[in-house]
Amino acid sequence: MPKTDFRTVDDYLATRSDEERAVLLRMQDAILSAVPEAEPAISYQLPAYKADGWIFYISAFTRHYTLSCPPPFFEGFREELAPYVVSKSAVRFPKDRPVPYSLISKMAKVRARENRERAAKKTA
Repeated sequence: MPKTDFRTVDDYLATRSDEERAVLLRMQDAILSAVPEAEPAISYQLPAYKADGWIFYISAFTRHYTLSCPPPFFEGFREELAPYVVSKSAVRFPKDRPVPYSLISKMAKVRARENRERAAKKTA
């Protein structure tokens, strides 16, 4: 893959196929509907969403979409994520199966709450 220099989420999305772009936009919508104050950004050359800390990164690969964040996090969703490949910092959603947008929203709310709590402790 050639070296990239994405400056915005739109820059990243412009390089994806129509199908990938549609799924990534729905993943973005799932995050932003759950955490409206989240700010889109590019981090590690991937679309990322931040509110009192990183919420999630999203990306598209040949056979899957990825939702990632700084660990630990996904342990609390072990049952819901059982059908997917999960590492300490990422979940892979295969392209041949529906992406669980409502689960992404649910996880984004939890992640945002954890970030707020962590930020409040720092200021206390």
